[in-house]
Amino acid sequence: VKPSSTIVAEAIGAVPNTMAGDWEFACKAGTEAVQASIGIVGSGMGRYTMSIGMDTAQSRPGDALEYTAASGGAAFILGPAEESCAIYQASYSYVTDTPDFWRRADESYPSHGERFTGEPAYFNHVLSAARTLMETMGTKADDYTHVVLHQPNVKFPERAAKMLGFNQEQYKTGLLAGEIGNTYSGSCMIGLTAILDEAKPEDRILMVSYGSGAGSDAFDILVTERVREMQGRAPKTRDYIARRTEVDYATYARYRGLLKD
Repeated sequence: VKPSSTIVAEAIGAVPNTMAGDWEFACKAGTEAVQASIGIVGSGMGRYTMSIGMDTAQSRPGDALEYTAASGGAAFILGPAEESCAIYQASYSYVTDTPDFWRRADESYPSHGERFTGEPAYFNHVLSAARTLMETMGTKADDYTHVVLHQPNVKFPERAAKMLGFNQEQYKTGLLAGEIGNTYSGSCMIGLTAILDEAKPEDRILMVSYGSGAGSDAFDILVTERVREMQGRAPKTRDYIARRTEVDYATYARYRGLLKD
């Protein structure tokens, strides 16, 4: 009903002469917005766009999901390649009708297929999207400096990265779920910000999102010389993580409205 995009546009002073839209596809809504932005900038419809992957994870109290449920996000400005710190060289999407998560009308929390969320859902889509993009680009794991995958937990992206041939040095920089939890639509996009904080010119990055229902977007990203002048303009992702305030479960339950009359 009330879009979030208009609130953002008002907050940054971009109204009224702007196009705004909210995207949905579970945890890959953010990368869907990135793909739309690539199309808008590439076609000349707009010179700059802002794509945001942001979410507040929801889980039933006591559910396995609650262990990693988190809130967070990242925003990217997309524009001409000659002005960019990194370039999206290619993307590929892989989708099927796989009901691993769902929420019925009037339900407060989503339901999930437990182990079904692994092999036929997350791993099938993430691995298929990554492998197809790499085949299209004629690349292998050794051609990438970094890889960042959707992170519902630490175990899934670690295992998927290894299955694709990546080592710990390649996936450790963007793997943040062990510290910040699962931020859903913000997941791999926050991981990408952590990588860009440390990246060097000519570094190559593979990013793969995942959204339940189900689908994955894979991106081949090349870091440019301009990354050096952009690094340090704002606090790093690691700085934000370091200054966070940890709270106990009682505080979490109160602020999330889990305590009912």
